[in-house]
Amino acid sequence: MIRYTLNCAAGHGFDSWFQSAEAVDKLLTAGQITCPVCGVAQVEKALMAPAIRATLRDAPSDRDAAARETAMTALRAEIEAKSEYVGVNFVAEARAMHDGDTPERSIYGEAKPEEAIKLLKDGVPIAPLPFMPARKVN
Repeated sequence: MIRYTLNCAAGHGFDSWFQSAEAVDKLLTAGQITCPVCGVAQVEKALMAPAIRATLRDAPSDRDAAARETAMTALRAEIEAKSEYVGVNFVAEARAMHDGDTPERSIYGEAKPEEAIKLLKDGVPIAPLPFMPARKVN
């Protein structure tokens, strides 16, 4: 498998995985790759630099992975302790706070990508979390 960075004619960049260099060229020539943002089929490979490790010494260590995991666990605990989980009502709650219809507070929850993009375009300050919220029931 090989990952390519691609650009559409509208200027959107995105990454995708392909079986081989020949496979991506064949799909591009046939117009079978479309931009996930705007759907344009005029897509081409972007200039890329290969990701090569000089030595095994440059590879991330188990200690680094453990430190990242510890940091992620701490971040999650802090967000869950200091914010209110609003689940699938996140979009409505964020918009209501932005519009002044409800008091501002720290919230987190779930939103479809297109809903999150709309909030951002409307100036609602949101950010994605680097983890999925634990679904709370009752």
